[in-house]
Amino acid sequence: MSTAEAKTDKKPSGPSDTNAAVMNGDVSVLLGEPSQPPEEIRLERKRKLTAAFRLFGKFGFDEGVAGHITVRDPLLEDHFWVNPMGVSFKRIRQSQLLLVNHAGEVVEGDGFLNGAAFTIHSHIHRMRPDVVAAAHAHSLYGKAWSSLGRLLDPITQDACAFYDDHALLETFSGVVLEMGEGEALVQALGQKKALILQNHGLLTVGKSVDEAAWWYITMERSCQAQLLAEAAGTPRLIEPEAAIRTRAVVGTELAGMFSFQPLFDTICAEQPDMFD
Repeated sequence: MSTAEAKTDKKPSGPSDTNAAVMNGDVSVLLGEPSQPPEEIRLERKRKLTAAFRLFGKFGFDEGVAGHITVRDPLLEDHFWVNPMGVSFKRIRQSQLLLVNHAGEVVEGDGFLNGAAFTIHSHIHRMRPDVVAAAHAHSLYGKAWSSLGRLLDPITQDACAFYDDHALLETFSGVVLEMGEGEALVQALGQKKALILQNHGLLTVGKSVDEAAWWYITMERSCQAQLLAEAAGTPRLIEPEAAIRTRAVVGTELAGMFSFQPLFDTICAEQPDMFD
């Protein structure tokens, strides 16, 4: 630092004394959805949902008929869109999505409704009005980590997104089909962005498909990183204060939206057939 720089009282622009993650504009305007007719918002949510499934398929998060992502319908807010049971993440098309109400009735679309998908997601959408989208799958590293019955530690910058912002459902009682199990799941989740389901897998939520999908992808990778690190030795934890500061950058709604965008652009270019 030069003498002139050391003496100046000028503060950098942004909310703190450190440079903002995005330095050349106010990106807070990107939060929330644009002022569009609900029909257009519905279409965009369905596009993002379909792309998220294709990404989950590309990353190998599929396991038979297990796994589901949902998004709240903007026209009928007690309804959500979900994938039909038995359709591969790798091949799903936008036209195959099901619109389901909180009574478990398929009101639009053809296909079978996964009972576990309904039990889990209907409770989340009903009891967390702030949640627009939720994702759950039986991905390899997430389910391996879930067997340990532990929260993730802040061992990397990316893992700090979940510092004090994820929870553990400490019991496993079988496939989540009973309504009481759905209630227990949502109670364990609380107001956090992610949940580790004991002996089961991961679940993430967000105010957009972008956010929920990205939290799932990066949480799966964080599980993989910690499993690898602990297999090699004893990871050094990031100090709580630093973890909190890091979460304020990489764990926000805006961070989730931005992080998903490159993946969305890539999968749309690679697999345009999904939007039929």
